[in-house]
Amino acid sequence: MTNVPAAADELAKTLVARADPDFAVRMQRYFPHEIRALGVGNAAVGEIAADYFRERRDTPAATRLLLAEEVLARAEYHEEVLLGFAVLHKVARAGLGGELLDRCEHWLETYVSNWAQCDDMCLKLLYPFFLGHPELIPHTRRWVGSASPWARRAANVAVVKFVRRKVGRTVFELPLSHVFDNCVRLMHDDDVYVQKGSGWLLKVTAEVHPDEVARFLRTWHTDMPRDTFRYAVEKMDPRLRRSLMELGQG
Repeated sequence: MTNVPAAADELAKTLVARADPDFAVRMQRYFPHEIRALGVGNAAVGEIAADYFRERRDTPAATRLLLAEEVLARAEYHEEVLLGFAVLHKVARAGLGGELLDRCEHWLETYVSNWAQCDDMCLKLLYPFFLGHPELIPHTRRWVGSASPWARRAANVAVVKFVRRKVGRTVFELPLSHVFDNCVRLMHDDDVYVQKGSGWLLKVTAEVHPDEVARFLRTWHTDMPRDTFRYAVEKMDPRLRRSLMELGQG
């Protein structure tokens, strides 16, 4: 049986041993506010978790979930939050069920404190989880109403890879109603990272449904924050992009 506190201690010590103070200083330029960082790259954080479990492959997913919670509850540094998510990466697709979404919502509202932590959860933990559980994707819509800006951003970022995605032998397509309803509900959000998250989802959706997204932008451009609009049109056909920019958001 795994001693969860002892395992969390070991992981934390390994992380601290990889600290690079100079890199920690350089990291600050990516954030509008100072973060408390050790200076460990994202890939190295993932390697630490993978190395730890290489000789503990039989650790149950439920135990990993407890360990992730322990790491996150103790976290004082940016990378410790990433480490909490990395602990679950290998079991996300097949080892965990709907309980992960409840935990992720709690973590977004309690432990996540910047855009990089939010996006790491979405792209490295929730992405493989939803590959195994695409039917649970609609549950993220409740995050739009969260008091946490990181949960609101995650409502869109967690689904960007599922606008159209092959899952097993079928193709999953995120309903346009999901995309547009999320973006309308977040239209007047006062957090710039939430706005950019909406723009990111619209940009990816425009690659699959350009006419529908263009119609949405023409309808809502007077209400839409500038950051959302500019992200949304970023990869559109140049001619369509120019016509949309002429609406006054450029």
